[in-house]
Amino acid sequence: MTGSAERRLRLNLFIYPGGHHEAAWRYHGSRPDRLLDIGLYQELARRAEAAKLDAVFLADGPSLPDNVRYASRFRLEPFTWLAAVAAVTSRIGLIATASTTYSEPYNLARLFASLDHLSRGRAGWNIVTTGAPQAAGNFGLDAHPVHAERYDRAREFVDVVTKLWDSWEDEALIADQASGIFADTDRIHPIDHEGRHLRVRGPLNTPRTPQGRPVYVQAGSSEDGRGFAARYAEAVFTAHQTLGSARDFYADLKRRAAALGRDPDRVLVLPGISPFIGSTEAEARALRDEFNELTQPEYSLQLLERLLGVRFDVADLDRPVPREAIDTGGERGASSRFQLIVDVIERERPTLRQLLHRLAGARGHWVVAGTPEQVADRIEEWFTGSAADGFNVMPPWLSGGFDVFADEVVPILRRRGLFRTEYTGTTLRDHYGLPRPRSTFAGRRAPLSTTAAPAP
Repeated sequence: MTGSAERRLRLNLFIYPGGHHEAAWRYHGSRPDRLLDIGLYQELARRAEAAKLDAVFLADGPSLPDNVRYASRFRLEPFTWLAAVAAVTSRIGLIATASTTYSEPYNLARLFASLDHLSRGRAGWNIVTTGAPQAAGNFGLDAHPVHAERYDRAREFVDVVTKLWDSWEDEALIADQASGIFADTDRIHPIDHEGRHLRVRGPLNTPRTPQGRPVYVQAGSSEDGRGFAARYAEAVFTAHQTLGSARDFYADLKRRAAALGRDPDRVLVLPGISPFIGSTEAEARALRDEFNELTQPEYSLQLLERLLGVRFDVADLDRPVPREAIDTGGERGASSRFQLIVDVIERERPTLRQLLHRLAGARGHWVVAGTPEQVADRIEEWFTGSAADGFNVMPPWLSGGFDVFADEVVPILRRRGLFRTEYTGTTLRDHYGLPRPRSTFAGRRAPLSTTAAPAP
């Protein structure tokens, strides 16, 4: 099936230090000596831009993972790094993760506004509520807020940031040398927000950005997450293991968005895909198995315990995972990633080792092993089968795992009419086919005259 001119596949490069497989840094083709080298990330972004991808995405979190002893799971502050990436690119979008639980809206609005200005309209905000409880101690809190409270704050947070980005109307910045008027202050508005969680006066001290607002991206597929995405998100990052699960999520999210009066075509669903690519399927599977053999059970078991709340032992590796030991109640049971893992256990009845290898590839995202044609086939199947509007490409290792995707898979998608041959716009909103929103304050005041005053 050939893609129509009206709908094109969206592809992001999801950058994770070293790559998305937990053993990526141990693979002989990786470069762990370059994990903190900005040149590596600039090269990756330029490579993605040459392939005409929509965006690069840098994830973040406000705490150090417990299992950094065994894997390259440290965090890079995304605004600094994406600003450096913006300086060496001109078209590709720049998506950064930022937490609504451990940020203040005024500072966050300024950071994203600055990134959107300096990149000439390429910024996107991956909105997260933060799931890591250890973050609380880094911000003077005794305990991590519960799931429902985090989403309640997130809704108010996004409303406040939206008002701040809108607080300068498009016509507010005049810079008229003849009249001597730099800005129309009647078009710059305080927001005077007082809510349950936040109190912000405004206005923002930065003019409205090239995109009006950075693109709103959301990651999370729980019930609260779906409701949040349907109301606010313009792109949704999600994880699915099967076509059926992806289709159900896709239909549900589009239905929810339509019920809220939104155009469902302007809510893009972008699952993660982590491809192992070989000249034959056997070669690709052998590559995947090679990575899995590099995993360390201490790391994998620790990760599984955090996700499921069950402690397993190395002695259990070749025994079936006991489904009855997993409690699906409580806050952990509300997590979309928890449910994804439980679904794998119930559907496939794996041994513990098999489950750990399954998660090692991309933390529960879809891992595919095959030839370039086979990987393109799977992408097309999901895209044309109402399961995805595009994908977050999650290379198992960097940069070779992305190079082969860009060189071998993207041209196939392009020949099938599924993916662009050239950029047709300059902003991330252009790439995603999203409109530029008007300020919510637009039209409240009469325009200011810039007629010069008569000379004395």
